Amino acid sequence: MDYNTIMDLAADLGYELSMSGAETFRVEDSMSRVLASYGIASEVFSIPNYLIVSILTETGKPITRMRRIGYHGNNLDAVEKYNALSRAICNQHPQPGEAMDMLDRVRRSVLYYGLPMYLLGNFLGAAGFSMLFGCGTKDMLLSGVCGLIGGMLNRFMERMKVNPFFVTILSAFVMALTAYGLNANGLSGNVDGSMIGALMILVPGLLFTNAMRDIIYGDTNSGITRIVQVLLIAMGMALGTAVAWNAAAFLWRQPVSAAAVENSLLVTCLGSLAGCIGFSILFNIHGPGGALCALGGVLTWVVFDLVIRCSGNEMAAYFLGAFFASLYAEVMARIRKYPAISYLVVSLFPLIPGAGIYYTMNYAVHGEMERFAAQGMHTAAIAGVIAVGVLLVTTTVRLCYSWKETYPAKKRNI
Repeated sequence: MDYNTIMDLAADLGYELSMSGAETFRVEDSMSRVLASYGIASEVFSIPNYLIVSILTETGKPITRMRRIGYHGNNLDAVEKYNALSRAICNQHPQPGEAMDMLDRVRRSVLYYGLPMYLLGNFLGAAGFSMLFGCGTKDMLLSGVCGLIGGMLNRFMERMKVNPFFVTILSAFVMALTAYGLNANGLSGNVDGSMIGALMILVPGLLFTNAMRDIIYGDTNSGITRIVQVLLIAMGMALGTAVAWNAAAFLWRQPVSAAAVENSLLVTCLGSLAGCIGFSILFNIHGPGGALCALGGVLTWVVFDLVIRCSGNEMAAYFLGAFFASLYAEVMARIRKYPAISYLVVSLFPLIPGAGIYYTMNYAVHGEMERFAAQGMHTAAIAGVIAVGVLLVTTTVRLCYSWKETYPAKKRNI
């Protein structure tokens, strides 16, 4: 048996999944299943920046492969294709050399959006979600322009391989200063809503979702590492926005935001649709999957809005919205045989408390520490409720599959 080629295959597959933004359990499970399909027992360990796999040959000789994982992307098209490859290898049992050729073909087949589509995704993501935060038509367009500027800056900095934390600070600063400058010249009314929509493109939605799923599946180290990354990005957004606010106050005047517009359910649904389409582009989702992800976001928003209107209970609305988004993702994943993460991360975006994050930062900038603490605790509570909604569905699904594996149908009928 060609152990070295098989080990390279498993390690390369795990590396590609990790670099594309897959959850820790998916990386480890895919590698273990591929090795098991060749009759090899393995020990696999993965965290967001490192993975290792070890086996024992028939002669008792240990073989180990290690990979250093660099900066993660948001390439969910690649996650879907590498996940499908692991299924194909397990079902077809190709020769190791042929399996390596299959991996190379998948690498070449991954689709990428060009710069115009990438910028369109930034515009739609910012403009669409700004409508959820009380923006009218003019403020929505200005939010989209800020998102477009942030997208161009992000793409340039990524190609220059600049530190992601610094990129977040700089992007938040430039977008915020643009919004505040437009406000000072009378071109923006609800500058807070415009800013919240624009900052949504910096929110680490995939990191946050993967962190929750890692913790749910018992990968605590990976989950905590991702949570720390989320907090660092939030700090970068806060720092960039704070510097921009002070610069705007020095250059023009202190930004004053007009009251939010009370948009109808239809308008916010259209905004949610546009925003989710934008993020489907940013997460590199192609084909019918992108439309289904956007549909999940719209339906999640409808559930959230209807619960708010019927009960007035905000926490219940976030819980039921997250519950529905997770259920929708699991159902779509089973129907289309694709990873649930693609549907979940986009469907959850309308629930992300962008306003809470923004106002928490705003209170800190103004030195209103009591309101900062209260808003921060409220935002953290919303994040916790969303996590519980996802946890309930994901855990139930996993228990059902564990039951089927532990007690097959014939055994249950005895």
